[in-house]
Amino acid sequence: MIAFPSQIRYLWRVSEPSLLLLIPAYNEEARIEPVLRGYADYFQQHYDGKYQIIVILNGCRDNTLAVVQRLANEFACIRFQNFPDPIGKGGALIEGLKLAPLADVIGYVDADGATPPSAVLQLLGHLKTADAVIGSRWLPGAILHKSQTRLRRITSRTFHTIVELLFWMDIKDTQCPCKVIRREVVEKIHPTLRLADLSFDVNLLVSIKRAGYRLREVPIEWTDMIGSKVTSSLFRSSFTMFLSVVRLRLVYSPFYLWLKPLRPLEGWIYKKLRAPQPLQGPAPEPGAKLPAGK
Repeated sequence: MIAFPSQIRYLWRVSEPSLLLLIPAYNEEARIEPVLRGYADYFQQHYDGKYQIIVILNGCRDNTLAVVQRLANEFACIRFQNFPDPIGKGGALIEGLKLAPLADVIGYVDADGATPPSAVLQLLGHLKTADAVIGSRWLPGAILHKSQTRLRRITSRTFHTIVELLFWMDIKDTQCPCKVIRREVVEKIHPTLRLADLSFDVNLLVSIKRAGYRLREVPIEWTDMIGSKVTSSLFRSSFTMFLSVVRLRLVYSPFYLWLKPLRPLEGWIYKKLRAPQPLQGPAPEPGAKLPAGK
């Protein structure tokens, strides 16, 4: 039987993985509309699989919700979840990843448009040889239209050094806001995701490597955007991230259970930093090991 062009296109379309793209948003009324329009229009023109864009609003105090609602009425691919109380960027992503059964691949990007939609589709292509693919601004071949400020670069590289010393993952850019992951990986590791602040990415990557999945880091196209939430509270964000990754390292140490009496002090510190506290979950199995480096 001869397949007509329309049939050929249909056969190709069903072979593309379905994509669920998460976008956490905190007070983004001034920036999120062009970002959502850009992603919706680009995917419509360039992606033949099923896709959906989910905005997870995290304690927004501005008009972000109304903007997203209006765009959701305009674009069938845009949906949202609204959490009136602040739960942190990591907390928003943990909630969004609960939707993993809805798609073959789950990805996430920031609401500021630092990562173009074309970069997300480029990452998808690498899932043929990996279970999770992360963008990197620090690998050769990365396209940086606008670099971070000198202070941001210093704090970023300092944090990277700390993470590498603690976990030995051999990843150049844990914090790049563009990652895509197969559904089965998300479903497997979701119970281990506990860090609700900006160090969530480290928690995610440690969990992926510890579970034995194939992780690939590739250069990405990226632009540093004006108005970054990290820049506006750099010291507080950096200290919170440091505290959280140290906590994560202790979770996988023999001393974790001994530290339980210090939980009230931990909560007090996070409260003073005005940061989302780590979610509480079951202790790791005795003898649980961190992933070995490459």
